Amino acid sequence: MNKSIDVIGVQMDFGASKRGVAMGPAAIRYAGLLDDLKTMGFDVHDKGDILPLLRGKTSETLRNYEQVIDVNRKLYDKVTTSLSRGRFPLVLGGDHSIAAGSISAVSKAYQDKGGIGVIWIDAHGDWNNEETTNTGNMHGMPFSAVCGYGPDCMVNYGQDPAYIKVKNCVQIAGRDIDPKEAERMKKAGITVFPINMIDELGMPTVIRKAIDIASDETAGIHLSFDIDAVTPEVAPGTGTMVHSGLTARESFIAVELLAQSHKLLSMDMVEVNPILDERNKTGILASKLIQSALGDIVY
Repeated sequence: MNKSIDVIGVQMDFGASKRGVAMGPAAIRYAGLLDDLKTMGFDVHDKGDILPLLRGKTSETLRNYEQVIDVNRKLYDKVTTSLSRGRFPLVLGGDHSIAAGSISAVSKAYQDKGGIGVIWIDAHGDWNNEETTNTGNMHGMPFSAVCGYGPDCMVNYGQDPAYIKVKNCVQIAGRDIDPKEAERMKKAGITVFPINMIDELGMPTVIRKAIDIASDETAGIHLSFDIDAVTPEVAPGTGTMVHSGLTARESFIAVELLAQSHKLLSMDMVEVNPILDERNKTGILASKLIQSALGDIVY
């Protein structure tokens, strides 16, 4: 594991329908993340937060697209700089639209080394585009975008995007995937382990399979973790809650085994909404999951 970490916050909620996840980075930091990472032996560089434009252009199928694109361009630059300095980029969201910028940067940095794989832990597929979306909310589109299935404006900033190969992409814990979105995912060939398959196989088997798929002939793995993957009883502070999600233990098993693989190159933790939370319960969980993904062990 890279012992030098750049923590990059993104105060972004224009990709979602509910406000509040812009305060997610503060909630995760307030839970003690930075000090805990330092205690683990990491050299932690807090790079502050990216702020969105206060106003921007929008449309019915790409809501607030100017702000979403602007934030992703800024995040792309910050993550690119972090990687060029040999550091591990840890991105704190913010809504999930920001993954388009972070993953684009990591993929570009490693395109000549086999590219990267992506493990996407989320209650949702995030595989919509402007033609299939029911809401126009762009936090439901980044996984599609980074794989080259649009909307391209989320990932193309004039840098010639390095799209992720779908054979190295895995979606875990999906339980609210739109019918048209599911059709696109199946047609593209992405591997999906929905919540019912986790019930059947168990998380250790699922995450080991996911690691094998995402690391097959790649330089390593980007983890994009949406806290709404976790069941609402454990993680109430998120804007797109779906019942019967991952347990806390299943969530920790996933990140613990990923840490043990030593293949993690970068990470997002997104969709923590302090306005909807209970005494920062979800922010604390997000912080602890990050630490486990970076190698924290119980004993």
